[in-house]
Amino acid sequence: MSGLLQSITPVYQDSNPDYPDYIEYEFRRGVRELLVDSVPISKTLSVIDKVSEFIANQLGLSVKDFEAYLLKPATASNDWLEEKIRPFAQIKAEVLGRLGGEYARLAEQLLKNEELVEEDNSENNQTAASISESPTSYHPSSEDYLQFLEEVLQATDNSKGDPKVVYPLLEANLDKLDDNLIDVLQTWASDRFSEVESETKESIARVIEKLSNLIRDFTLGNKASNIEIAIAGYEQLLTVFTREAFPVDWAETQNHLGLAYRNRIKGEKAQNIEEAIAFCQQALIVYTFEAFPMDWATTQNNLGVAYLERIKGEKAQNIEEAIACYQQALRVTTFEAFPIEWATTQTNLGLAYHDRIKGEKAQNIEEAIACCQQALIVYTFEAFPMDWAMTINNLGLAYSDRIKGEKAQNIEEAIACLQQALIVRTFEAFPMDWAMTQTNLGLAYSDRIKGEKAQNIEEAIACYHEALIVYTFEAFPMDWARTQTNLGNAYRNRIKGEKAQNLENAIACYQKALRVYTYEAFPMDWATTQNNLGVAYRNRIIGEKAQNIEEAIAYCQQALRFRTFEAFPMDWAQTQTNLGNAYRNRITGPKAQNLENAIAYYQSALSVYTREDFPYEWASTIKNLGSAYSDRITGPKAQNLEDAIACYQLALEVHTREAFPRDYLDTLNNLAFAYQDAQNLPKAYNAFDDAIKTVEYLREEMIFGSGVEEYKTKLAEEWNKVYQGMVEVCLELGNIREAIEYVERSKTRNLVEQILSRDLNTIFPPDIVTQLEQYRDKIAAGQYQIQHSKAGNSTALAQHLQQLRQQRNDLRDHYLPIGSSFNFQQFQNNLDDHTAIVEFYITGDKLLTFIFTRQTQQPIVLQSAPQDLDELVNWRNEYLQSYHTNKSDWQNDLSNRLQLLSQILHIDDIIQQIPRNCDRLILIPHLYLHLFPLHALPINSQQGEGKSGILMDHFPAGVSYAPSCQLLQLVQTRRRPDFTHLFAVQNPTGDLSYTNMEVEVIKSYFNPPPDTEVLVEYAATKAAIDSKLLNTYHCLHFSCHGYFNLNQPQKSALILANVLHSPTPAELNPEQHLPLDNGEVIDLDKCLTLDDIFALKLDQCRLVTLSASETGLIDYTNTSDEYISLASGFIVAGSPAVVSSLWTVNELSTTLLMIKFYQNLREQMSLAVALNRAQFWLRDITVSQLLAWSKQLPINKSSIRMIKASLDLFEPDEQPFQSPYYWGAFFLIGQ
Repeated sequence: MSGLLQSITPVYQDSNPDYPDYIEYEFRRGVRELLVDSVPISKTLSVIDKVSEFIANQLGLSVKDFEAYLLKPATASNDWLEEKIRPFAQIKAEVLGRLGGEYARLAEQLLKNEELVEEDNSENNQTAASISESPTSYHPSSEDYLQFLEEVLQATDNSKGDPKVVYPLLEANLDKLDDNLIDVLQTWASDRFSEVESETKESIARVIEKLSNLIRDFTLGNKASNIEIAIAGYEQLLTVFTREAFPVDWAETQNHLGLAYRNRIKGEKAQNIEEAIAFCQQALIVYTFEAFPMDWATTQNNLGVAYLERIKGEKAQNIEEAIACYQQALRVTTFEAFPIEWATTQTNLGLAYHDRIKGEKAQNIEEAIACCQQALIVYTFEAFPMDWAMTINNLGLAYSDRIKGEKAQNIEEAIACLQQALIVRTFEAFPMDWAMTQTNLGLAYSDRIKGEKAQNIEEAIACYHEALIVYTFEAFPMDWARTQTNLGNAYRNRIKGEKAQNLENAIACYQKALRVYTYEAFPMDWATTQNNLGVAYRNRIIGEKAQNIEEAIAYCQQALRFRTFEAFPMDWAQTQTNLGNAYRNRITGPKAQNLENAIAYYQSALSVYTREDFPYEWASTIKNLGSAYSDRITGPKAQNLEDAIACYQLALEVHTREAFPRDYLDTLNNLAFAYQDAQNLPKAYNAFDDAIKTVEYLREEMIFGSGVEEYKTKLAEEWNKVYQGMVEVCLELGNIREAIEYVERSKTRNLVEQILSRDLNTIFPPDIVTQLEQYRDKIAAGQYQIQHSKAGNSTALAQHLQQLRQQRNDLRDHYLPIGSSFNFQQFQNNLDDHTAIVEFYITGDKLLTFIFTRQTQQPIVLQSAPQDLDELVNWRNEYLQSYHTNKSDWQNDLSNRLQLLSQILHIDDIIQQIPRNCDRLILIPHLYLHLFPLHALPINSQQGEGKSGILMDHFPAGVSYAPSCQLLQLVQTRRRPDFTHLFAVQNPTGDLSYTNMEVEVIKSYFNPPPDTEVLVEYAATKAAIDSKLLNTYHCLHFSCHGYFNLNQPQKSALILANVLHSPTPAELNPEQHLPLDNGEVIDLDKCLTLDDIFALKLDQCRLVTLSASETGLIDYTNTSDEYISLASGFIVAGSPAVVSSLWTVNELSTTLLMIKFYQNLREQMSLAVALNRAQFWLRDITVSQLLAWSKQLPINKSSIRMIKASLDLFEPDEQPFQSPYYWGAFFLIGQ
């Protein structure tokens, strides 16, 4: 940089002694001017903004305050600050001045302040008032403008208006294409026209005309200024080309002015278009069909474009006027005589039919498609690439909105067209057109039916963000607002990410759009945005639900100020539907009346949404009407349900599984529940069965995209109600086995699929593995083609893929019925004679408890009363609130809480149902029941010898857990008899007192190195674990801190060494940072997160022990029935069993429990028995027994003294760890 910069002296050491090495630099003479003139304006402005932000930060100012001081540096709070601001103000004025136009005026504003200009503020010295008479470093002089004007007019005349000659000259003088040039042009033309003869005057006028046309179409510089210069030129022409003297030239100039005003940026858009229409109509006074047919046709076409863009007047009538103009033009511009002009008018006519309000919508879109296809006969890619791309874009837009034909295929056609358009419409070559097509492509992806819905919406969001690179608020406010609206719609329907935040993003986008879409300027767009805000507020999660719905109603009612039945019947009907939805969910006011209002709104919408004209909207509204009838309070319940069922059946005639699978699913779900409420159980069963098959069909389609597991989880969250309904119907029909199968089909599907994929080679014979892999690859390839619009016939391919999936499932189920094919009978037969299973399932209003053994002829099911579930929910809330807010009280009251939970769950009744010969129990909790130590629940059963105690007391062969029967079935295929190789992580944070003792003892029970490896304290880093081949170890033991992230379970982690951020980051990223109470921040990238655990390979592992806090917690707020925890990660990674904890555990008791657990394992006990007996031992042992036992351990005397010191407060015969707090947290999941 030494050749570009030079230092400024003197250095500011005296004025700012805190920075003795502070030196200021400036560009060498001429360098800044060269840089400004050689880069695009947008780049220059970006540099100014960045430098402003930097200097403001350096001076301790906000950017807003800094910009204010730039205008008046003397208002700065001290002389030093003024001295620092003044140079940048001068430089900014200089740079902006060279850009010309509006930027030059801003420069003048900077320089006109008396604080910045030393001269008196007299009229003669006001630099900002007009063009300076002498050139300055920042702005051309009046002589410069005059010289440029004469030069460019001469070039235009000599070249006969050749843009190849004129445009380079304009490009070299961008700083002069501003309002000052308008003044010079007007003065020069006026002077010349008054000085010369008529013939010369005419010649000069024709040159000005050519130059004005060239500047109007010039793409560089300030577009708004270019159009203003062109308008000024045309207006000068009219002083020569009067209607009386030069009628044809006068008419041509009127036409030019019409084009310029239609594209004008300055001034009010609506008024500009009115001017454009007036000019075109003036031109038609001379340009008659008989006298000037071609000019008449061109003007008709221009007038049609103006009417299509018109803001004032009735929109529907404006479009009719546009269509009439285009059809008039086609009387002259026929395909045979004027093919190019004919194609242009066909394209415009297609746009008009696409937007048409009058007439049948479906037929209008067909006309639009036909027009575009006609235009493409002339506009080929080879001959007219730009026009071809524009027409292909319009065709894509028409296919997106097409009503006739199969909706899904229409959208595929649209996407294909828009992707073709982007071949020509690149960001580099045609940024505005590229942005337009990106927006249209986003619309198509938003509405897409084929492919994965979640991924389609992500594609749409990406398209809109791309478009916003070009469509900025400053440069293209209307397009920016339109894109913000579309982006809001995409966020509103988004599946990926947190639903609450997506809706907030949608609301923010709509509110941004309203910065442009005011009622006065753009009433139609304003009304659409009000309608969209109504939908978003109705679904809003953040804030008070009742108030959100009131806001939704208010927004929709606002929309109806403009969306009237007479003017915009389709939009009116849409808002009527949205009002119906809002009133159906309304909390404020009498429920019965709200539902009556909802029914009335839906019926109003149906006056427009007829089945013939709008089949999809008709079916959606009929479905909503059915939901209102289903909830209706007024009138006989039986009749209301009958009406609801009739509505759903009608909707399903349009919402078929093939055409609209998600709408089909939603309608079928509503129909099933209506049948259930009407006690028509056989039909409810059939409807639920079809709905579940559709859910699983949609799930199987989800194989593409970065968030597949999340998409599947979100699908399960949305549709688990279908499984709950089916379970209830099966029980009402007496089909308990089938009810369990549907329970299993809803649970842990992601985990089952991941394990199935990981263990494929160990579960199935080699030849079957090969066939399953071939099916997998074929399905993935076909789904990729559909997702990326590369299928020739996507409908046929989708049907073929469904056949392949069925063949794959049949092959897999022959060896291991799993997933949707889970077979309860086969699972039951594989149990041993001494094992009982208790599986819980929570529905909308009850807790179901399924109890079965191998010998059970019919599984037993206990169904709670609704009040029992209410008690359970209240107990859960109080337990969790106490745990998170006051752990001391929670710990002291734990035994009492567990006693109450035992009563709520009716544990005594459950025990009574289990045969006496069953000495092993497997518990399968559901949802938040995974959070509680069910194995430690107290019982008062009189079974057998009148035992009491806790649940574990009744099952000497062990109590363990499983997330589902299917998961248990899979892990039982992992036969891992060896248990001699240990990998352990020991106290990586160096702050655990007993961990070193724990691991040192446990490792002595395994083979010595290299079969055993322990990462001790600061050696236990993420990098060290990543470097190990963990698939050679039989046991993994983590003695460290654990962390469960309820909001983002994938970021739950085991805390390793060297994880503290230094320095603490200024902004925290929840995906990477974990703030601690002491202000420090943990870098989760250096921890072993759940995402990392899923990627491990534990092919030889028999057991993973997580001797840490909260490692067994799950995301209990998730309603997907997925089991998401650190333990689940290790099961997917390959371990058949995991020991983990349910709360923040005590260090000493954990160490003692773990050592005893591994001692028991040396005695060839099963994992469950070894853990349970260790828990009994810890619960019952006295202080004296514990000290005697500790002396037998391979530990040093200091460790024994530590144990003794911790127990000094207890008497020798006391049991210090009797409370379940000390032993109840740990449980075994898996084998």
